[in-house]
Amino acid sequence: MKKKKVNLRDIDPKEHKGEHSHDDGHNHSSPEEISNFRTYLPAIFSFVMLIAGIAIDYFEAFPHFKGWIRIVWYSVAYIPVGFPVIKEGWNSIKNGDFFTEFFLMSIATLGAFAIGEYPEGVAVMLFYAVGELFQNAAVNRAKGNIKALLDVRPNEALVYRDGDFVSVNPETVEIGEKIQVRVGEKVPLDGILLSEKGSFNTAALTGESKPNTIAKGDTVFAGSINLDGVIEIETTKEFKDSSIARILDMVQNATARKSKTELFIRKFARIYTPIVVFLAIGLTFLPYFFVDDYVFRDWLYRALIFLVISCPCALVISIPLGYFGGLGAASRNGILFKGASFLDAMTQVNTVVMDKTGTVTKGVFKIKEINSITFEETEFMKYLMAMEEQSTHPIAKAILEYKADGSDYEATDVSEVAGKGLKGTVNGKTVLVGNKALMTSNGIEVPSETDGIVESIVMVSIDGTFAGYVTIADELKDDAHQAIKQIRDAGISKIIMLSGDKNSITQQVAKELNIDWAKGGLLPEDKLNEVEELKKQPETKVAFIGDGINDAPVLAASGVGIAMGGLGSDVAIETADVIIQTDQPSKIARAIKIGRSTRRIVWQNIALAFGVKVIVLILGAGGLATMWEAVFADVGVALLAILNAVRLQKMKWQDS
Repeated sequence: MKKKKVNLRDIDPKEHKGEHSHDDGHNHSSPEEISNFRTYLPAIFSFVMLIAGIAIDYFEAFPHFKGWIRIVWYSVAYIPVGFPVIKEGWNSIKNGDFFTEFFLMSIATLGAFAIGEYPEGVAVMLFYAVGELFQNAAVNRAKGNIKALLDVRPNEALVYRDGDFVSVNPETVEIGEKIQVRVGEKVPLDGILLSEKGSFNTAALTGESKPNTIAKGDTVFAGSINLDGVIEIETTKEFKDSSIARILDMVQNATARKSKTELFIRKFARIYTPIVVFLAIGLTFLPYFFVDDYVFRDWLYRALIFLVISCPCALVISIPLGYFGGLGAASRNGILFKGASFLDAMTQVNTVVMDKTGTVTKGVFKIKEINSITFEETEFMKYLMAMEEQSTHPIAKAILEYKADGSDYEATDVSEVAGKGLKGTVNGKTVLVGNKALMTSNGIEVPSETDGIVESIVMVSIDGTFAGYVTIADELKDDAHQAIKQIRDAGISKIIMLSGDKNSITQQVAKELNIDWAKGGLLPEDKLNEVEELKKQPETKVAFIGDGINDAPVLAASGVGIAMGGLGSDVAIETADVIIQTDQPSKIARAIKIGRSTRRIVWQNIALAFGVKVIVLILGAGGLATMWEAVFADVGVALLAILNAVRLQKMKWQDS
């Protein structure tokens, strides 16, 4: 069966930026509202004409409403909704495709006119047109959800033009132009760092929790977060090659990957429709040989009813619309499925494997523990902060968050000991701040208790005495515990963590989150091997969740690859099947719920369509059903199925 294609390529992110909105104080109808009214106008006109004609027939208000006057009246009612369908049917025939729903509707309704059943002919075509309008409205709603989601992506770049930095759409930035990125902002395009140095949160790109400090001339990737001062970058790629543009392209092609159910129904319809046409022809003529009181008009009427009832538009419309509704509902919740097939695949997952950094952790440093030995904690931190104020290292920033206005003490003669830490003077005391190697090289005895610490550790000595230490750790995301619980509640039997971070840190995070099994210190190929081993178990359906370039091979190999899209690398986003736009792992359980609800509604629609059609087909073939029952069996069931599918977009996906 051929249907009008749902083309998502008309999604224009600019529509939501107010570029064409004008408010002059008057209440004008927007072009979109006018267009919507014109879309519904033919159906409204036909409906009014049909109801008026039926009323005149029933009440016999006008004695002259008969003959050619009645034919013309119902013909005028029929043309606005019937002509587009007849035209589509004719174009399909010219292209060699006879057995379309347009052909069936045209033959059935024109046949009804031929035997004088004018109101029925108009009603069938009118309700079919209304069904199409419902479908388009539902599709537009889902497209609106997707467009609203895209609005959260970065949409401006500060580019140097005419002697000043101006804010422009990243699409207009050319290769070789200079852009400025402020603290906390996301780098909009790939480029070369022009500033002397910069510190970036690159967890999405490298899988490492430690922020990356780079020097002038090094490459800065789109999606990195600027952590330290205003920087300048010379662009090396256009916007169309960025993660934002790729996500838009994925959305536009989201319906290209059909589910197995949808593909089956379309193949079924291509076989089913010609069979129905020949059965209708047989129902018209074969009774002549077996029935004594054969009346051609009666059997033709039954055949027309049979055609209307058997038209598979309820299936052909409602099933893809059900999946599209699922895609839209997911998009509104910050989840991008790259196609209907992955909505189905998500329902089969029973094992979730996840990366650590950037997936369940934030990928940023925070003070976890302060252990002061020779001073009170506040005094100890004054010495430490005075030293760290001289450093731009990300760990130093984490320590300086201890007190917003910094230390009361001032460090002097501060020097950096390469690869070990800092040495300086605070309040006349010699202070060392750094790792164990710095302490031992200066003859400072380090307590053995520090040997078992898995997090990053900053040690402090004051005047040759070990004064204490601070542990710095990557912080769990706010919803990490909630995410694991909800994944289990969704029926997932096994949760596994595979990470490139140190095994000791990985095991600690896994224990804190109550994850079944974990392994750290893995290279990308090691992660891939672990997942391949899981896939060898026949009953295991694996979903892998990651965010970095190092996760791309596993995302591609998994049954369902899920990428964190807010800060995720371009490669991970492009490779994955599902994108979590908000970087919240709790959305994983929601994605599973949406997939299951979508599949449930699709099968409800299939059962509804087949069940009603079989009953009314039998009644119609036996002469017990009129064209009105046929209208319900076809268009009425289609409308019910569409409304059922639309429920997906209205559901409140509250996490339990």
